[in-house]
Amino acid sequence: MTRYTGLIDRYRDRLPLQPATVPVSLCEGDTPLIRLENIPKLIGRNVDLYVKFEGLNPTGSFKDRGMTVAVTRAVREEGSRAIICASTGNTSASAAAYAARCGIKCFVLIPEGKIALGKLAQALMHGAEVIQIQGNFDDGMRIVKEIADHAPVSIVNSINTYRIEGQKTAAFEIVDALGDAPDYHCLPVGNAGNITAYWKGYKEYHGDGVASKQPVMCGYQAEGAAPFIKGAPVAHPETVATAIRIGNPQSWEGALTAQRESGGWFEAFSDAQILKAQKLLADREGIFCEPASATSIAGAMHDLKTGRIPEGSTVVCTLTGNGLKDPDTAIRQCQVAPAAVPADLEAVKRAILERL
Repeated sequence: MTRYTGLIDRYRDRLPLQPATVPVSLCEGDTPLIRLENIPKLIGRNVDLYVKFEGLNPTGSFKDRGMTVAVTRAVREEGSRAIICASTGNTSASAAAYAARCGIKCFVLIPEGKIALGKLAQALMHGAEVIQIQGNFDDGMRIVKEIADHAPVSIVNSINTYRIEGQKTAAFEIVDALGDAPDYHCLPVGNAGNITAYWKGYKEYHGDGVASKQPVMCGYQAEGAAPFIKGAPVAHPETVATAIRIGNPQSWEGALTAQRESGGWFEAFSDAQILKAQKLLADREGIFCEPASATSIAGAMHDLKTGRIPEGSTVVCTLTGNGLKDPDTAIRQCQVAPAAVPADLEAVKRAILERL
């Protein structure tokens, strides 16, 4: 059995890197495509519903797919000694890890007080230079682009096309697993690089005859950060789903292209709907994702219930990040606190029997 060594080695012939380039890799990719057994029954719909659980990448999010390609290109082929990004959390964690892997500097700009502590801890542990700004992600992105014009650093946000190239491999994996593209692909939309990347991957596989069809792309946002619904940037985005708390997506045109060419749509959901979907997925399917990820489940459930996504469809929802990224939000949702009893058999037995 051949050892898996990362997505660059698996899909090298479909990535814009030189054949001899040695990847900067943490064995990212190859994440599970899990068929949901209970939620379709719960909503009363006959549908093949899957989740692509990107939270099982090395740093716990889909960002690792793009980061391996972007950092490999920057370091191995361009000779860069430093990378920089603005982040709501996951990009900073991923960039810091891949910078540590190859021994370069990583600079991260994050909104002060607006990042889940699990993600901040990752960036700090990996040795990134973290700068908190008194503004939001969009402010940080503007500053990063200005800095890159005056300093020898490589931007590794999704405006870097090598990020998109790496992230498109998730679409390849889905087709490889199912034997064809799904009918519908549902995913959260924040900076919009991921919907852009998935569509690129599906188009490439379809164009080469690997897939016989292309999915309808369904992009879901949080109501407080929904520029695609409003048709314009949102100056002060707010949502509990911090990973998609972005008001001015950098891949705006790519997302609109995916929606238009696939015949898809954008929708927005409340924080309450998103958190309910997160809890439902954990409680009924045993899958713990972060709030932003659950936006795809909230959207898919809504569109299945209304019939916008018809019964009999094959649907894939991308879960972009692991629930351990933001444990505080998860704990606040749990209505029942852990039982506290004396450390003796009878007390523990009584507590168990009361809950059976």
